[in-house]
Amino acid sequence: MASTRNLNTPGNYNLEQRQYRDMETYTLYPNSQYGAAYSTMLPGNGVNPGQVPWNKLSNNAVQIESFLFGINSTNLVQPQAPLVPELKKLETANFFERTPVFIPEPLVVEKSQRPFPVP
Repeated sequence: MASTRNLNTPGNYNLEQRQYRDMETYTLYPNSQYGAAYSTMLPGNGVNPGQVPWNKLSNNAVQIESFLFGINSTNLVQPQAPLVPELKKLETANFFERTPVFIPEPLVVEKSQRPFPVP
């Protein structure tokens, strides 16, 4: 019995292969939302950092993680060598310039006065 649907045509096959290739390119693009940033920096001015990829904080991230989880720590045949972390120094990105705070000299705080009442 012959197939009457468009599933086995060369055009449909090429369309599916193009969709697979486009999805793979979109997902595996190095600078996409799933990838790494162009330049990894830590935020400054008291802002909490977001997600940082595992290979941007140190050169031997896998060995550090294995050490923290205790992998190979009880091996009596070949004891594990001491871990020497190779940490990377990340730059700080400030979102705005901080202006200096001026405090009057000498600063006198009188204890006999109460603060202004807030209604």
